[in-house]
Amino acid sequence: MAREFLGAGWKFPIRVNARGGFSLSRAEQDIEEAIWIILATSKGERVMEPDFGCGMHDYVFAPNDPATRGAIAYEVQKALIEYEPRIEAGVPRVEASPEAANRLLIRIDYRVRSNNEKRNLVYPFYLQEP
Repeated sequence: MAREFLGAGWKFPIRVNARGGFSLSRAEQDIEEAIWIILATSKGERVMEPDFGCGMHDYVFAPNDPATRGAIAYEVQKALIEYEPRIEAGVPRVEASPEAANRLLIRIDYRVRSNNEKRNLVYPFYLQEP
């Protein structure tokens, strides 16, 4: 089944392929990489698009408590609604990692709008450097 309607874009991180061109991501992989880019980008980080990104980076060095986790879930949901129109994301679940006290696991369940495929990903977020 052709999935060209989901789009294509540069692979993240950017890579050069064997022919000397840029590698591309297609379909669901492109959407997943776009989500990672949105979450990994701090607001104000991009000079030409200062509003792009996720506000969760304001919580670095915040305590690992329910209030911080709730605020991060809100920031993630707000960023995905604003910057990834190809998906419908559920409410992110932000949980403390059992292995590291300074790491949060952000669990995102989403549906690709064009084909109703359900997918999920887990994004690690560090409140402090490991």
